[in-house]
Amino acid sequence: MEKVTGFLRGIWRISRGYWQSEEKWYARMLLTVIVGLQLLDIYVLVKYNAWQNTFYNTIQNLDKSGFLTYLGYWPVFTVVFLVIEIYKLYLLQQLEIKWRSWLTNHYLSDWLNKRTYYLMQIIDNSTDNPDQRISEDLRLFVFSTLELLLGFIRAVVSLCSFAVILWNLSGTMEISLGLQQVSIHGYMVWVAVVYAFAGSLLTAIVGNSLVGLDYAKQRYEADFRFSMMRLRENSECIAFFHGEQRELDNFNNSFTKIIDNFRGIMVRQKKLSWVTLLHWRLTFIFPYLVCAPRLFSGQMQLGGLMQTASAFTQVELALSFFIRNYFSLTEASLAELQAVVNRLTSFMDHMDQIQEIAKKKSIKICHTPAPEFLITGLDVSLPNGELLLKKLELQIQAGDKLLITGASGTGKSTLMKALAGIWPFGQGSIHIPLNQKLLFLPQKPYLPLGTLHDAIIYPCAANFVTDEKIQEIMIMCKLGHLIPRLYQTENWAQILSLGEQQRVAIARVILQRPEWLFLDETTSALDELTEKAMYLLLLEQLPKATVISVGHRSTLTEYHKLILNIEKTGVWKLAA
Repeated sequence: MEKVTGFLRGIWRISRGYWQSEEKWYARMLLTVIVGLQLLDIYVLVKYNAWQNTFYNTIQNLDKSGFLTYLGYWPVFTVVFLVIEIYKLYLLQQLEIKWRSWLTNHYLSDWLNKRTYYLMQIIDNSTDNPDQRISEDLRLFVFSTLELLLGFIRAVVSLCSFAVILWNLSGTMEISLGLQQVSIHGYMVWVAVVYAFAGSLLTAIVGNSLVGLDYAKQRYEADFRFSMMRLRENSECIAFFHGEQRELDNFNNSFTKIIDNFRGIMVRQKKLSWVTLLHWRLTFIFPYLVCAPRLFSGQMQLGGLMQTASAFTQVELALSFFIRNYFSLTEASLAELQAVVNRLTSFMDHMDQIQEIAKKKSIKICHTPAPEFLITGLDVSLPNGELLLKKLELQIQAGDKLLITGASGTGKSTLMKALAGIWPFGQGSIHIPLNQKLLFLPQKPYLPLGTLHDAIIYPCAANFVTDEKIQEIMIMCKLGHLIPRLYQTENWAQILSLGEQQRVAIARVILQRPEWLFLDETTSALDELTEKAMYLLLLEQLPKATVISVGHRSTLTEYHKLILNIEKTGVWKLAA
């Protein structure tokens, strides 16, 4: 029972935001109409059930005129069923896409909010494949929830409707218990209840382990896709190392997990199929066997037999809702929904935990009207608590040029992340000038998929600057040879060399013209002559900008007036 309540609480936790959102009235109206069509479908099915009695009686009585009369009702029922099913499906898909869109936007916002996507990587990477949870799991959640909810409503209403019909059709069964005669009213209803309960109990026992296997299946599939995506992103490096065999081994290992998991599902599905398929096979013949004595004794006509069998099937289907929807490889299932709910709620919990950890360990970021960067009592550490920088006191005035140096591993890039406000581990305060534009460039620039034009102006809008200005700056940055390809859509991160990518980043700087510029080994892939040309270009185009650079080359000192050297012990020294 605790698992069931936890499962239902998880569904409500994921769902409630949408049903209480700004779209709630439209969503509720759609759901109401869909449920209404579902109820209408059952109402027509009840009428159809009654029609079966009369229709088959005309056959038994060899009543040709009555047969032709009642046969005319069949196309009417068919058209009504078709209209109901088609519009129910259309409206259901409309609600599904609306709900999924809202949930996707909600999860994406939470994932991107306060750089949670980044913090999840550096603090605790226990949530595997968050992209798969947002894209695939949300789709499965919405589809499965709606399908199973409507299926449950249908089961309840069908049970209430057809149980009454079956009760009236069943009559009374007399059973001799010793010297006493026991009368069982509506015995077919009781038979259906016992039959469905036995099947549901066996299904729960046999299929219990499928939930965990389905949970693992989604993770293994996502890991396999991600490993191939990594190959595509790093194809050049892998080719240089001739790492094809190693990558093939990695792919095979990932795929082996998928196969092993699927074999586990196969074994358990086979056991479960013995229960479910045997249950359905018996369902087909069972009502006829039970009603046969009454038919042959003359207490029931053929029409009554067909109506009773149909009503029994509907009652049994309603009572067997759990069996039919526990696990399926092709349709919505309770086992799959439970696994999806577990993945989504754990993802939500992890994002909440990350935000709490970040708040507790966060370096205080303040905004000041003064045109300066003021750092007071700054300790920078790793996520495990290891201290990289101790009690940094630094004041950077507008227009200063500062170079941060030190051996590899001393925390230079980590300090830049702290200055950018994306590194929460440490203590102290960083005062950032208010209403001034800051731009941080990492060693490897990010080039989004799309045109080269979009990559150069990223993250600004398309109408941010004219093509003429872009082409002028590309020539300045020694990218003139790429002007004819400005509107080609490519994966530029793979096509351009790292040096070209770094010059694209320099072009972004000149286009966006920040007052404060932070360069984290942004020219490391350039030769010294090109590096000098790029620094001189920045100083020429942005003469009033403050520049803070991280670098190892001694040639960088001539472009900076201040040098901050960081040692491995966390000790620092500022020199002019």
